[in-house]
Amino acid sequence: MLGAFGKMLILLGVLIIVIGLLLLIGEKIPWIGRLPGDIIIKKEKFTFYFPLATCILISIILTLLFTILRK
Repeated sequence: MLGAFGKMLILLGVLIIVIGLLLLIGEKIPWIGRLPGDIIIKKEKFTFYFPLATCILISIILTLLFTILRK
């Protein structure tokens, strides 16, 4: 029981490190947040931004990653 919990904590730590690195280099990747399918509505004093395509892409990548790590 404790062995499985330890493995889960290590995996969680690695995941947090990867997310932190992605946040650091995220500004340098020009296509993140600007994919076709991302919704941007600009008005005079209002801007609505919803990165729909970016969210779907990240979801697919994370699903594949977790599927590979589970095996």
